Amino acid sequence: MDGSTVAGWQPEPGWQRLPGSGPATVGLWSATHQGRDVVVKRLQAPDPHDVPGVLVPCDVNYWRRAADVALSGVLADAPGLREAPVVRVDEDEDGVTLVHERVEPHDPPGLWLAACLGRFAAVDLGEHPWLARDQLRSRLRLVDRRGGWRTLARTPVSDIADHLWSRREPWLDRCDALPQVAQHGDPSAANIPGRHGDGAVAIDWAHLGLGPVGADLGYLSLATREEVEPLVEAYVSALPPGVASPADVLTGARVMAVYTALTRLDWALARVAEGEGALAGKFRHPSVAPYIHAMQRQVGHIEALLA
Repeated sequence: MDGSTVAGWQPEPGWQRLPGSGPATVGLWSATHQGRDVVVKRLQAPDPHDVPGVLVPCDVNYWRRAADVALSGVLADAPGLREAPVVRVDEDEDGVTLVHERVEPHDPPGLWLAACLGRFAAVDLGEHPWLARDQLRSRLRLVDRRGGWRTLARTPVSDIADHLWSRREPWLDRCDALPQVAQHGDPSAANIPGRHGDGAVAIDWAHLGLGPVGADLGYLSLATREEVEPLVEAYVSALPPGVASPADVLTGARVMAVYTALTRLDWALARVAEGEGALAGKFRHPSVAPYIHAMQRQVGHIEALLA
C-alpha cells in the first residue's frame, strides 16, 4: 500500500470491497498492510457546489472530519470509546485515504454501550475547529429545505408530525441549554464493533463533536433492544458526578430519538410513495416496516414531547 497515484486514486488490486457509504466516502475495503489486517476508507474532496456545509469545518457534513480525527490522535486513548488504531493517513489533491486496524467484532449489549457513551461524554476533545456542532439542528434544516416531513403529512400520524415539526425549534433550543458533551455523532451498534478493556472501539468518526448530553444515547436507542429509560440509567451511572442530571440526559435522548425516528420514517415512506397503490398499503413494505416499528417504540416519548 503506497497510497500514491498518478492518474487519479484507485483501490489497489486484492482489496476486498466492504459495505459502507457517506457524503464524502468513495468506498471501504479490507486489506493487509505489513502483515496487519486493515480497513481502508477513501474520502473524496468535494466540489464547492456539493451539499451545503461540506467545506465548513464545524458543520456536521464536513467532508474530512474523519481524517482530522485520525491525525489529531485525540481518541487514541479516550475512555468509553476510542478510535481503532490508525495505521496511516495519505492525502492527495483528490482526497484522503484512511487506514485503520481492522476491529474484531463482538455483540455488545445495549446497557454496556450506554455506559461507554456515558464515560466518553466527559472526554475533553479540545478546541479543534473541525468538531461538529448542532448535529440534529443541521439535519433538520436539510429536511426543511426539502419541505419538511411531507410524506408523513399523508399518514394517520399527520397531526402529531405537524405538531412536532412546528415545535422543533423550541425543543432544539431546550437541547442547546443542556450540558454540551463529547459525542460520537453516529453511535449505532455497527459503529461500535470492538472492545478494549472496559471500553469500546468505535469506527466512523465523521460526526465527532459536541452536543447535548444524552443525544448520542437517543441515537443509539434506535438500534438496541433496550428501551430508553434503562439506557439512561446506565449512561448516567457512568457519567462523572456533576456533569448532568438524569432528567437532562432523558431530555437529550428523547429529542434525538423522536426527531430522528420520524425523519427516517418520512424518508423511507418517500422512497415508496410514488409507486403504484395507496400509501397506506405500503406500511408493511420491507423497506418501511422497520422504521414504523422504530417510531412505534417512541410513542411514550412522542407523548412527552407533545405535552
